[in-house]
Amino acid sequence: MDSAGGWSDLVTALGLVLVIEGLLLALFPDGLKRMVAEIMTKPSQSLRVGGVVSAAIGVGIIWLVRG
Repeated sequence: MDSAGGWSDLVTALGLVLVIEGLLLALFPDGLKRMVAEIMTKPSQSLRVGGVVSAAIGVGIIWLVRG
């Protein structure tokens, strides 16, 4: 893969993140407010573990799809 292809993939992925976040904010603003309030009550260590697990699942999905 050349470097231009890698940058294109990265920009596409970031664009998809923005689309998904934008849709969630547009469709479920009150639900997201409640979720953020709930997150604020959680200990940092729990959020950190959840983030690592989420990132690992994401890497696994990319590995399976892009093999």
